[in-house]
Amino acid sequence: MSGKILENGIIIRQGDSFNINVNISCACDCKPIDMTNSELIMQVRDSNGNLVFSVVGSVVDAQKGKMLIALTPEHTNIPVGDYQTDIQLRTDDGSVNTIYPGDLRKVAFFRITEQVTQ
Repeated sequence: MSGKILENGIIIRQGDSFNINVNISCACDCKPIDMTNSELIMQVRDSNGNLVFSVVGSVVDAQKGKMLIALTPEHTNIPVGDYQTDIQLRTDDGSVNTIYPGDLRKVAFFRITEQVTQ
């Protein structure tokens, strides 16, 4: 698993696997929020807004607010370069919240770096 999550960006080596662990909690008291029937969606788009890939996360422990986005070599074996990304949480009450990046004024980057071993 090689990759790095920054405040406003994700860096991954081309063709590698990478797990993005997400813990959802209430900002007011830091207690986990039940994620039963919730969905985590990540999209990566090129500079023209074209969809490169979309992945749906899985619930690891709903009652503890633990979710996972598993990126596979099929996702990351794309041309080296910078893309745009965000992660949205869709809950069972129909609400949609962009949870990444945290800074509402920014769009996160998704950077694929060059691999040597192929």
